[in-house]
Amino acid sequence: MAFEIIDVDGLAKELDRLSHLRFEAVVLKNMTQIYNRGKSGGTPVDTGELRISLTQTGDIVGYTKDYAPHVEYGHRTRGGGYVQGQHFLKKNVDTQRPIFEEDLRRELRRF
Repeated sequence: MAFEIIDVDGLAKELDRLSHLRFEAVVLKNMTQIYNRGKSGGTPVDTGELRISLTQTGDIVGYTKDYAPHVEYGHRTRGGGYVQGQHFLKKNVDTQRPIFEEDLRRELRRF
């Protein structure tokens, strides 16, 4: 015994397309907000290079400077000491998380 849905009129395909488009819009909106927060004070500034290296390509936001992970997570110094991480990206993502969840809930209610 089997059950199969036959999409005669293309309705299932259209619903999938619309839900995917809405999900992508929510992701893009939230990634843009993470990017904007990083550009406007959410990134630590010493020389300004780290903030300048913040990029957004579609749904990917990140830093291109090679030392960004060391500032985020912390690092050892030549003298054997340790510099604590600033967790600037994590703080930014944690700030955005409830906004993202609410945006997803809002889109799900539209269906």
